[in-house]
Amino acid sequence: MTMTRRAFATGLAAGVATSLISSGRTAAVAAPVKAHNVVLVHGLFADGSCWSEVIPRLQAAGLNVTSVQNPLTTLPEAAASAERVLARQDGPTVLAGHSFSGMIVTEAGVHPNVSALVYVAARAPDAGEDYTMLAKTYPVPPASAGIVFDGDEGRLSEEAFLKDFAADLPSVKAKALYAVQQPFHKALLTGKTSKAAWRSKPSFYAVSTEDRTINPDLERFMAKRMGAKTIEIKASHLGLISHPVEIADLILEAAGQSGVRAMCLAKRSRSIHLGHSRRFRRSYSASGLRLVGDR
Repeated sequence: MTMTRRAFATGLAAGVATSLISSGRTAAVAAPVKAHNVVLVHGLFADGSCWSEVIPRLQAAGLNVTSVQNPLTTLPEAAASAERVLARQDGPTVLAGHSFSGMIVTEAGVHPNVSALVYVAARAPDAGEDYTMLAKTYPVPPASAGIVFDGDEGRLSEEAFLKDFAADLPSVKAKALYAVQQPFHKALLTGKTSKAAWRSKPSFYAVSTEDRTINPDLERFMAKRMGAKTIEIKASHLGLISHPVEIADLILEAAGQSGVRAMCLAKRSRSIHLGHSRRFRRSYSASGLRLVGDR
């Protein structure tokens, strides 16, 4: 059955209304509206392929998935690229972002098609907040020293990429990701969000405890401030690649779907049950006995 836009909006409004905490500052996690679309956005030092380990798991669960190619030029242009994709979705949609693209999730997440937000080791500023100043209230992460500029374009050095950005990935994999990183424009870093979608949408956050690109304590602060359902994974900044099952599960939860791990365990349980059943039948057959119901 296809959910109408009116029914979706009514359900989402009801979920938000029941999830506001007493201070009125954030929206705690309510039972998510069931979504069949997921839009993914990448951050700095990457491209849309950084979600390649997560996408098949979401597709296997029957979700329609689109990975946005973030232009990495300015925040308004980056948000607009996500909004165009969101506008093409045919109903409830989970918007998920990694790293810098948490800015895009926060800004574009107010789109009426968005039913829930997922932040993966991502920035999550408030409306009008200076994220750079917020980040300075925590120890500077090592990766920051590895940013190099060629005129207006910035990249992460190979040493910093391998050591501080993708530290828990095999070297061959990390080097391949380094080779496809897209440059960002300096102007991108000066943008401020004008909206804070997490104040009105159910939000989920994955903290990377070994992150050397965004301080893990800053991630915890932002997740707590938004009242997000939060998980912690022992991962580098690229937990979406080193721990794709956990990230896919979180997105599926935001979509009101069964988690990948739960589905795998269920399949394994059914397989074990069938195996025991077959062995049980074979042993009885060998002894000349017949089970009730056998023909």
